Amino acid sequence: MKYYLIAGEASGDLHASNLMRAIKEQDPKADFRFFGGDLMQAEGGTLVKHYREMAFMGFVSVIANIDKVFDNLRRCKADITAYRPDALILIDYPGFNLKIAKFVKTTLGIPIFYYISPKIWAWKEYRIKSIKKYIDQMLCILPFEVEFYQKHHYPVTYVGNPTVDELSVRPYAEESFDAFIHQNRLNDKPIIALLAGSRRQEIKANLPEMIKAAAQFPAYQAVVAGAPGIEESFYTPIIHDTGVSVVFGQTYRLLQQAQAALVTSGTATLETALLKTPQVVCYQIGGGRFTYELFKRILSVPYISLVNLIANQEVVKELVAHLFSATNMAHELDLLLNDPSTRNKMLEGYNTVQRRLGTPGAAKRAAAKIIETLRECPPKTQ
Repeated sequence: MKYYLIAGEASGDLHASNLMRAIKEQDPKADFRFFGGDLMQAEGGTLVKHYREMAFMGFVSVIANIDKVFDNLRRCKADITAYRPDALILIDYPGFNLKIAKFVKTTLGIPIFYYISPKIWAWKEYRIKSIKKYIDQMLCILPFEVEFYQKHHYPVTYVGNPTVDELSVRPYAEESFDAFIHQNRLNDKPIIALLAGSRRQEIKANLPEMIKAAAQFPAYQAVVAGAPGIEESFYTPIIHDTGVSVVFGQTYRLLQQAQAALVTSGTATLETALLKTPQVVCYQIGGGRFTYELFKRILSVPYISLVNLIANQEVVKELVAHLFSATNMAHELDLLLNDPSTRNKMLEGYNTVQRRLGTPGAAKRAAAKIIETLRECPPKTQ
């Protein structure tokens, strides 16, 4: 069968590539065409547009590149029409993908699958109308999303979480602390890991205060997880003469060896939890308390970290906006490093998260659901 996939950013490229691999295992004659990235291209098929030419984040960036956005939409619609796939598979990236879904459903009428739900449970809940109207099958990777969609009378399938899959096959899972510090030329002090984000702006906003917090524990060494695509020289003026180290391409290894971590919100909080490293979730947002209160009104969920959302309780402390400070982070670190009851309570919460996420195999289950649906209800001849 012929599959058209759309992933508009690096994480989508990763998840889509794993899904493509799983589809090929179950459909050896699978043919792919896609908007995506290098990982998808490595799985075979035809790359039509790279996500680097699509990744416009934020209102200002989108407006500044509005001509490119519309050109990408036009090209995508024309390419899908010419290719005539048996199925369209969308990966997150809702602003673009829901527009394509509307076009495909109303023009071509082929089955549309969505792998990795947009975060409409956090904001822009109104998008449920488009999802119910244009998406035939939603394949979710977060267990609480099932209940969210049930509230809107829209059945979805939870297939598992890709982070569980990635961690289950990670290299260096049995690595010792001594081997890690020797290879990275670190000293033998226990480690506090700093995960300051993946984009330059958020690293500049988060990392300086995180370093100040970690510096209050001289018996430990602070080690930064360098972000993909960010050169080492970018970190140099931020770290300056603090003695903080940076390691690249080793986030899982670093977290595995750390006694505690300061982590910005996002998938990194979930990765940290599944690696059983106590953490403080922290994120700098300009505007202080005013912004914090505004966000509380905009967000439809009580937490910002996936760990707390999955557990449906506060497992990890969230220090956001006016709560984000070196003093507050140091206070929480002190509890994690020196108070066994606080540490153990968090680890118990991590166990709850792991149970709710389930076993590895998200991409394989998603592929099986897609292929099963197509075989039971084959697309009409076009």
